[in-house]
Amino acid sequence: MAQESVLVVGAGNGLGLGLLEIFHGAGFRVAAAARTLEKFADMKELDGLDDLLSISCDASVESDVNKMFETVINFHGVPDVVIFNVGNLIFGHVVDLSTEDFETSWRVGCLAGFFVGRAAAKAMLERGSGTIIFTGATASLRGAARFSCLAVPKVGLRALAQSMAKELGPQGIHVAHVIVDGGITSKRPRPIPEALKGYDFKPSEIPDSVMQPNDMAENYLHLHRQPRNTWTHEIDLRPWVEKF
Repeated sequence: MAQESVLVVGAGNGLGLGLLEIFHGAGFRVAAAARTLEKFADMKELDGLDDLLSISCDASVESDVNKMFETVINFHGVPDVVIFNVGNLIFGHVVDLSTEDFETSWRVGCLAGFFVGRAAAKAMLERGSGTIIFTGATASLRGAARFSCLAVPKVGLRALAQSMAKELGPQGIHVAHVIVDGGITSKRPRPIPEALKGYDFKPSEIPDSVMQPNDMAENYLHLHRQPRNTWTHEIDLRPWVEKF
């Protein structure tokens, strides 16, 4: 059986790194894409991933996405799994957000998903198999105060995933959407955005109160390995103490 391959688009610290580690550990050839290669420079965890293909790609630029797929296919062949894990967090009161803030968020969070999903579908349709997974969030289901720049693209991305699943499923391609509903640990601390500094972000003393990237990534691997007579389109992941 030929070795499978995965392309993770949006492969930074946190979930992105967890996806790379879990799929590599499962025997996949791994390709990782980020907006700049500097993202990978200080990720020492990647040193143990043999033959990792690192690619610079602005997923909101159509030509970048097409070039990325050409590179991946040349090195690994058509990927068996493509994961869209790109995000751009801009917070703020709606009256303080600029048009550029809103448009950038939509381009990075939704239009980029269309570019990646479409390119993946084109490549996989010739083979008649493959898995495309989109990473969503709590905002995929509902908008919250100060989160309009996150909610709008995430809702759109979820709708895109639903449409693609209905179109591509009968043609052998599994399209899934993962709702991430809760905090995720990261290898490095992230600064709290200025607009959210009034909120309570104190670390909890409850064990396993935030999600571990590698544990999350196991669910993505499971989605790919599901037999096609029991495909799941959408799952939600949250720590056991999270309210929903």
